[in-house]
Amino acid sequence: MNPAAIFRRLTALTCTFAVAGCVVTPKAPPSVAAPVRPTLAAPAPPASAASEAVRQHFAQLQMELLSNGLLRSDGGGGDTPYTERMLAENFIRIALYDEYARGRTGPVQRQTESRLRRWEVPVRVALRFGASVSADRRATDTARVRSYLDRLSRLTGHQISLSETSPNFFVHLVNEDERRALAPTLRSALPGLSAGEVAGITQMSLSTYCLVYAMSDGDSGRYTRAFAVIRAEHPDLLRLSCMHEEIAQGLGLANDSPRARPSIFNDDEEFALLTGQDELMLRMLYNPALTPGMTEAEARPIIFSLARSLLGGES
Repeated sequence: MNPAAIFRRLTALTCTFAVAGCVVTPKAPPSVAAPVRPTLAAPAPPASAASEAVRQHFAQLQMELLSNGLLRSDGGGGDTPYTERMLAENFIRIALYDEYARGRTGPVQRQTESRLRRWEVPVRVALRFGASVSADRRATDTARVRSYLDRLSRLTGHQISLSETSPNFFVHLVNEDERRALAPTLRSALPGLSAGEVAGITQMSLSTYCLVYAMSDGDSGRYTRAFAVIRAEHPDLLRLSCMHEEIAQGLGLANDSPRARPSIFNDDEEFALLTGQDELMLRMLYNPALTPGMTEAEARPIIFSLARSLLGGES
């Protein structure tokens, strides 16, 4: 298997709804019932044959990626230099373009220009575990997500936290069988998804590791809620990698670019975890000099100025 050919996730968020770069036009309704929290008491049931096959597939895939020197967790170093121009252009491609357009039966891969998108309200993340996830695994995942959200909040200067008080960003960790049953929860959390888009999640192919959908208020670029799905069958590093990317993309870095290096916003799988350049892009995204809804033409000179200040005039 050629790791560079793997499409890891459907992740571009834009305008009203976004699925891997696909724009959805309906505006958010005034109120939507939050997904019901699952019961946590019962022990994890035995895995089905389908779920076990998925687990084995991704265990083997992680081994292959690691053996090829991919899934790096060092954040980048001397072998991955970048200049202020590279940072600015990478930010433009990742924050102001979408990888997918919305089609009648779901997302269609096509790079399209979009607008700047981010949260203006506090981001309150809630974890939702399927019954297949053990208590020990839940505790580990919760601690990792909490720590990561604290890091993202420090980077962006925006309030981002794990919270059960009116959550607006749901992260579901579910196995194959549990994901197939998510349709009612999806329709409640993100009304307006087409039947094809719901099926794209419930019938997610093995070529998609994880995904995130987000909804914004009309054409404003202001996110109001998000919904991420991560496979519970993933081995440890792929699982953590999905957490890093889907949550970060759900904050507004919606696209992927083959030129972005070092970055998790790149389908080549070289980096598993948020890199130093990714941190700078998050800082740029939430800088008050930029505002949601900006076009590339409006944002470009500001972006280059921010990149210059962050990298101290390197060219």
